[in-house]
Order: sequence, then C-alpha cells, then structure tokens
Amino acid sequence: MGRLLAALLHLQSIERQLAQLRGRLRNRKNAINGYRRRIEQLRTDYDALHDKSMQRRADADRLDLDLKEREERVNKLRLALNSAKTNKEYATILTQINTTKADNAKIEEEALKVMQEADAIEDEAEKVKGEISQEERRLEDVSQSSAEEVDRLERMMAELSQKRSQAAGDVQPHALSVFERLAENYDGEAMAVIETTARERCASLTVVGRDWRWRLLDSDLSGQRLAIYSAGHQ
Repeated sequence: MGRLLAALLHLQSIERQLAQLRGRLRNRKNAINGYRRRIEQLRTDYDALHDKSMQRRADADRLDLDLKEREERVNKLRLALNSAKTNKEYATILTQINTTKADNAKIEEEALKVMQEADAIEDEAEKVKGEISQEERRLEDVSQSSAEEVDRLERMMAELSQKRSQAAGDVQPHALSVFERLAENYDGEAMAVIETTARERCASLTVVGRDWRWRLLDSDLSGQRLAIYSAGHQ
C-alpha cells in the first residue's frame, strides 16, 4: 500500500471519529433543546388555559350581576303587586314576576354551568403547571449531566482535531484538498477520495463491510463468535 493511501486511510479514520463525536454533541444539544421546546409549549398551553379560565370567570360574574339585577326587579314587582288596584293590573304584574323568575332560573343554571367549566379549565391548567415543573426538573438534570458529557466530548474533539492536523500534514496538498471538500460535504465520509487514489495508484483496497463481511454465530458474557467471509461467498 502506498504512503499516500495509508495517510488518507489514517486521516479518514480520524475524520470518522470526529464525525461521530460531532453527532454525539448534536444529540446532547438536541436533547436539551427538545426539553426547552417542550417547556415553552407547555407554558403556552398554560397561558391559554389561564386566559380561558379568566374569561369564563368573567362570564360567570356577568351572569351573576345580571341575576342580581333581575332579582331586584322581582322584588320591586312584588311591592307593586301588593299595591295593585285592579285584578287586571294584579294579573299583569304577577305574569311579569313569574316570567322573570323563570328567566332567572335559566340564568342561574347557565351561571353554574359556566363556573363548572371554569373549574375544569383551572384543573387542567394546574395539571399543565405540574408538567412544567416536572419538565424543568428534567431539563436541569439533563443539562447538568450534558454539561459534563459535552465538556468530555469537546476535550476528545480537541485532541482528535490536533491528531487530524498532524495526519493531514502527511497527505499531498491536491489529495488533501479533495479529501477536505468531500469530508465537508459528507460529514466525515471521505472514503471516495481514498478509493479514487487507490485506483489511480493501482493499489488494492479492502473495505470491511463491503469486501469482507461477518455474521454473528453466537454470543455470551465471555464474548462473541463470528463467521467472516468475502462478499458473495457466505
């Protein structure tokens, strides 16, 4: 195997490790952002439920005020009933009293229904509030553990980046330029440049997983037993 091909394979190995570390970092940050988005959505839901509850309470207060005014009207009609001078006047006032009382019963029933709706909405809002507290605790735990893991991964990346720079120095500028472009486009998967270089140099290149494969035969606590075979000869 030529020196250039060996250098590219070494660089590719480091590049893949870096890509894996970048993926793990993204996963950690995405997990935290996921909790934050969840909390933001829950807070939005809570605010909407709170506003809806306040609106229903206001509706209930309006109905209660209306009911009090109508009951006061009934009291006035009763006073007028006692001072009625004719049977016709008496009957008219009595009809007004009965009609108003019937309407009041409907308003009272509606007010009770609205209050029950407000109570149900508030109960739902309290549940969402509890979920917010729970998710905030989870976020705190995940953030703490993630901070330690992110710090560890970043140290590993810094060490690998230094090794990558050293490995890149062993690759010819033209091949390195192609490698860098492919690595940037495919996030660490620059195998194509290695295969191209192997073809140009008429060098053999064996790729595990493509040219040689394996099959798990059995496994236990002591280890695994594999069957290794070339592609097409299972």
